[in-house]
Amino acid sequence: MAKQKKNRLQSCLLILFMISIIGLLGGLAWSYTVVAHDVKLIYGDPDPSLSFYKNFAYTTRLYFSEGNLLVDQNKQSDDYYFEILPGETVGQIAFRLKMNELIQDSETFNDFLIYKGYDRKVQSGYFLIKPEMNGVEIAEKIINPIPDRVRFIILPGWRMEEIGGILPESGLDINPEEFLQLVRNPLPEWLPTELQGVTSLEGYLFPGEYLVDRKITTIDFLQIFLSAFLENLNDEHLNAIKEKGLTLNQAIIIASMVEREAVNFDEMPMIAAVFLNRNLIGMKFDSDPTVQYAVGYNISQATWWTNPLSLNDLQFDSPFNTYLYNGLPPHAICNPSLNAIKAVAFAPETPYYYFRAKCDGSGYHNFAETYEEHLGNGCP
Repeated sequence: MAKQKKNRLQSCLLILFMISIIGLLGGLAWSYTVVAHDVKLIYGDPDPSLSFYKNFAYTTRLYFSEGNLLVDQNKQSDDYYFEILPGETVGQIAFRLKMNELIQDSETFNDFLIYKGYDRKVQSGYFLIKPEMNGVEIAEKIINPIPDRVRFIILPGWRMEEIGGILPESGLDINPEEFLQLVRNPLPEWLPTELQGVTSLEGYLFPGEYLVDRKITTIDFLQIFLSAFLENLNDEHLNAIKEKGLTLNQAIIIASMVEREAVNFDEMPMIAAVFLNRNLIGMKFDSDPTVQYAVGYNISQATWWTNPLSLNDLQFDSPFNTYLYNGLPPHAICNPSLNAIKAVAFAPETPYYYFRAKCDGSGYHNFAETYEEHLGNGCP
């Protein structure tokens, strides 16, 4: 009998224990339902791909964050361009945002990114963070596939059409045709004082890497490159160009030919010297790149720089064809680097009037004083 009582007591205790566990679990489930509901009201639905454990963990952590992300925690008083580098983790991004005083609670910011699935959507680039933005707004800003600033690169030797050709994929709101129209026909009212009288901006779109506001106007876009051009040419360069008996525009035209002729930048001064010698005696330049510029786009080669040139190409009637017409082309044939411009400004005095590519594939040239010597430099 005592044994039966003991068994009944154990059964009752077990039942009570099970009821307690069920009640506890029910209470926890109810509590979590309330927590999840409140978090959804504040932050929206969680990422559906989260596991139950992660969903529970990040929902709970956000619940106890006391809405930190909704409070204006940005301590910057002005607009701030924040750069996200390719391959950065959300933890690194959150840490740097805090270091730059754009947010105050990096852990909650990181939790929110993972809760929403934004950790897989963060984009690299420059993003405009305004002083009034809270953490949620900043998070939504940095998942925008189009950053507020675009990295735009002009390579030395590109012509205007090559620059215009990359605009559609650049993320900038600039019409390529409008861009080319303004390059070909710049208006005096928005040209810098130093460039008044220039009839084309070809040659003045200074090569380099630029960070450009995505919604920039075409004129402001062009002025960035013109400003860079003027900033990089100092008085020493300008005085040296003047001492060569050249105007700035003439120097840029010759520099553009040097840019396209030279394979190795250390040979630019020698090539510039040849062109300056020819210019001094009124000799035709006979420069292949000027013909390439005149011929224009080669559909079969998919390039603006036809290579090799045919005999018909060399007879292409254009004022840019320096095989047919004496003197400088009407304007530059590309946008030269500072190295090419300096090569013209500081070209050495030499007796050479000809140059021809060496036969060793090095890209260097043999230089000659006479045409006969020049012919002798031909490859066997």
